Amino acid sequence: MAMIGAELTRIEPAMVEIEVPFDPKLTQQHGLLHAGIISAASETACTYAAYAKVNPDVSLLTIEFKVNLMSPGRGERFLFRGEITKPGSTIIVADGRAYAISDGPAKLIASMTSTMMVIRGREDIVG
Repeated sequence: MAMIGAELTRIEPAMVEIEVPFDPKLTQQHGLLHAGIISAASETACTYAAYAKVNPDVSLLTIEFKVNLMSPGRGERFLFRGEITKPGSTIIVADGRAYAISDGPAKLIASMTSTMMVIRGREDIVG
């Protein structure tokens, strides 16, 4: 996330927000925020929201996600919100929303549903 300039701006139980400033290095051929950046930041917001609900001795791995790109990624900065939809002891489901922010109201540009597996007792997967 540091590579794309992401900043964790809000943490609540089962909800996290990440903000990313516009940077031409993060765009695709039309100058819009790249779908890969939207997906990565959305998935991270969903995973961090899940970490806010689990015990500190477990790890999480995303095992599935689906992204709907609904509007061009055009803005001065972008907000990615992840919220837990279904907490669980083995599987956690989260929904994410991505917004473009400029002068007017924030514009919804993408939505995500992600599924994470709770990992316990694996020395090779920590944090």
